[in-house]
Formats: sequence, structure tokens, C-alpha cells
Amino acid sequence: DRMDMQHHIYLLIFGGNLYQAPIPQQIERALDIGCGTGLWAIDFADMHPEASVIATDLSSIQPSWIPPNLRFEIDDAEEDWSYSYKFDYIHIRSMAGSIANWPKLMRQAYDFLKPGGWIELTDFETWAHTDDNTLPETSAYHEFQVKLNEAAIKFGKEMNVAPKLRGFVKDAGFVNVVEDARKVPLSPWP
Repeated sequence: DRMDMQHHIYLLIFGGNLYQAPIPQQIERALDIGCGTGLWAIDFADMHPEASVIATDLSSIQPSWIPPNLRFEIDDAEEDWSYSYKFDYIHIRSMAGSIANWPKLMRQAYDFLKPGGWIELTDFETWAHTDDNTLPETSAYHEFQVKLNEAAIKFGKEMNVAPKLRGFVKDAGFVNVVEDARKVPLSPWP
């Protein structure tokens, strides 16, 4: 499955770490938005057995054999949140092209995060380029990414949102914002 492979790619990018945020070992509640197949949430719940972990997605594609501290919920993160408690950590990964209103999502995350809590967003920039600027504008790949971006904007859910995430987070009121951009090859072609 593509989502499972993407989870593995993120583990490779981050040296096997599930997250980069400096959350304490003991936390009470964590929320994973757009959990997909749930692999990240399962691994996180196993790593933090004391924490209550909620993982949400629009689709019910998660396994039923899960850690006892994990609960999968079918939910649309763009709707108004109605949790009766706040979280120590909120995780959002690979949601480019899925969210129409990033500022609203960030405001809700801010409102439902405990003081001193952490939010972590991870996404791929969907605009491929080379270090030496050798991807010609006349290439089929360049045309593909231009057309994909145009279609996503018309659809109302921008694909290449990664370069804007820092601004969305800061505009929502978060402080101590850190951006960690890493290069990820798309193929063995240098």
C-alpha cells in the first residue's frame, strides 16, 4: 500500500524516529489527524502506552488489532472539533491536497492543544526540482506538476502546501516554530 510505503519513507528520512517534536516520554493525550492505514498511530501508541491516542481519518481502513491505548475514529478534521479535552501532541502528516482551509485547521489545533504541547506537521513539497536547475520547463514532468497544481487549486485543496505550513502554524499563534526541510530523491537518477 502506498500509505504504508510512505510511512517507511518517513522513517528513513527521520532516522527511524516517529516524530521530531521534543515531547516528553510521559504524555496524557495525542491526536493523529489523517492517519490513513494507522501505522504511525500504532507505532506511537506502542511507544507511549501511558497515553490515550486518537487517530482520525475519513476512511475506515485501519486494522482492528491495535494497542489498547489507541482509538481510530472516522472524522473530518476540517469540521468543527468537539473534543472535551486538550492534547499534549497533535500529529499531521501527508495532508497536502486533502485540506481546503489550513488556517482553520491550525486554529482548531491551537485551541485543542494544551499549553506547552506540541504540534508536528510533515509533508512533501510537491514541486520537484534539481539542485542544479536542470529540470527543463519544457519537460513532461514540469508540465505535469504545473497542471496538477492548477487542478488542485481549482478543486480547492492545494497540493504544494508544504512551503506554506510554517506560515499557517505561526499565524495560528504557535511559538517556538521550527522548520526542518530535507531533500528526498524521487528516483535513482542523480
